[in-house]
Amino acid sequence: MLFPKGMDANEYALKVTSAPQSLVVLLNSAQWLIKTEEPQPVISLAAEPEAKTEGDEVAIEQGDRRYRIRGLAKNLSHELMKVNVLVSRGDAFHVDSLDLYTARQRAAFIKQAADELGIAEEAVRKDLGRVLLKLEQLRQEAIRKALEPARPETRMSDGEREEALRWLKAPRLMERILEDFDECGLVGEETNKHIGYLAAVSRHPESPLAVVVQSSSAAGKSSLMDAVLQFVPEEERIQFSAMTGQSLYYMGETDLKHKVLAVVEEEGASRAAYALKLLQSEGSLSIASTGKDPATGKLVTHHYRVEGPVMMFLTTTAVDLDEELLNRCLVLNVNEEREQTRAIHKLQREQQTLAGVLKRQRRKAIIALHRNAQRLLKPVFVVNPFVDELTFPDALTRMRRDHMKYLTLIRAIALLHQHQRPLKTEQGISYIEATREDIAAAERLMKGLMRQSLDELPAQTRRLLELIGTMVAGREDFRFSRRDVRAYTGWGETQVRLHLDRLAEMEYLIVHRGGRGQTFLYEYDANLAGSEARFAGDRGQSAEASRPQSGGIAGASRPVETRMNIAPNGVFHAETENRASLEQ
Repeated sequence: MLFPKGMDANEYALKVTSAPQSLVVLLNSAQWLIKTEEPQPVISLAAEPEAKTEGDEVAIEQGDRRYRIRGLAKNLSHELMKVNVLVSRGDAFHVDSLDLYTARQRAAFIKQAADELGIAEEAVRKDLGRVLLKLEQLRQEAIRKALEPARPETRMSDGEREEALRWLKAPRLMERILEDFDECGLVGEETNKHIGYLAAVSRHPESPLAVVVQSSSAAGKSSLMDAVLQFVPEEERIQFSAMTGQSLYYMGETDLKHKVLAVVEEEGASRAAYALKLLQSEGSLSIASTGKDPATGKLVTHHYRVEGPVMMFLTTTAVDLDEELLNRCLVLNVNEEREQTRAIHKLQREQQTLAGVLKRQRRKAIIALHRNAQRLLKPVFVVNPFVDELTFPDALTRMRRDHMKYLTLIRAIALLHQHQRPLKTEQGISYIEATREDIAAAERLMKGLMRQSLDELPAQTRRLLELIGTMVAGREDFRFSRRDVRAYTGWGETQVRLHLDRLAEMEYLIVHRGGRGQTFLYEYDANLAGSEARFAGDRGQSAEASRPQSGGIAGASRPVETRMNIAPNGVFHAETENRASLEQ
């Protein structure tokens, strides 16, 4: 009722001439101060409201009231819920920033919002309770998604699946892999391409292979790695340029399981070398780390675990590799011969022609086919019925790991051919069997790798020694300088110095001090270096007789075993008296 200014009902009634009539007039002209409506239905806090999310903005409808919340993404801690809340009802609204976990701030917001909207505080209080529960749910979902690795969707159409299956079932599978590598721009390197591809396939069993590609700068190690990785499905490979010492421990528990972990340069993974070794040997990583309890704020111990197995793929330009890492990996040496360089140049020139452009267009289809084919490979058990016919060198302790690499290589070849083998079941276990062809292929690949891995000289150093032997051939008591070696080989100063120092330290070359005091001259010991060259397996049939191979292996057509010629020192059989010093 609107009384004259400064008057109440009693004063007004006393002053007017006809109080009853005047009061009736005022009653009939009364106005609403707060419009009352029908009681709102009681909604339980357990009733989950619908929320619409757009960017960092959440919208929640509660009857005729709309709540807009901003800033939820910043609240990653369970101790705070500081957001900006705008509640509106028709044209009325109230907006404020507050911590929904603080009772005092909630009470102030409820009171002011109820006044602005013209509704009871109890209704706003219940609204805010439901909004808080919904925001907690949305925050938990956001945290879980943030911790989960991004996994690209992998969907194959029926046509793609059938095409990939036909490719896996067709004959000459190993040969066609090499042909597809050539089509995709990687020439030569037949053994390396096979080993890299099979190592990627070996990620499925419980003990995958590990590969290190070693070469000088610009020789093509990264090209080899990229060529292999492009055939691996995106969701099954993880590639880094560098890794910190603790990075592997804090990955998701299954992020690396049955994946390919590639590091572009071994130096970039040097700080994580210990974790990589453990992951390769033990198949898992675990660490205890100190952190704060979000509820109490006290320091507590958190346990993190990362499961394997994982196939590791590294590249390096280092001549000296960590012995522990070397024992766990297959070391591939890139072909640095002149003929390979010519083949690469020829391919580079062809890529500038129309035929090269068309070939690049076909690469996409080849890569997609291989990725789909690898998606169809399953981690089935492989049984080798010919293990009793296999032998392997056993004089050195490192051959325990080398032997397992050899068996894993056979298993990877069988896995690659799983769609060409009958699936057998025995006592509830499904498996396929390796064939003699698988063993023969593994023998061919392992033979060259064993020859290199048991050589005490790295492949590049051995190559320089051979070039020096050719340079001084037919000259007695010939002394040469680093400049002579650079001029003859065309190698750079850093390379020549590094490998000559190694050859001198290991007494393959005799060092003489030059006349100016700071110049060094070298002399090639033909007896020692020449016999060592045969030991490397590069000089005729004597290398085959004196150099350890991959052991007597049952080939496709010869089930009878053959044993390697191993001397008492477990490495090679000495042929000359000049080897006596090395055998000690």
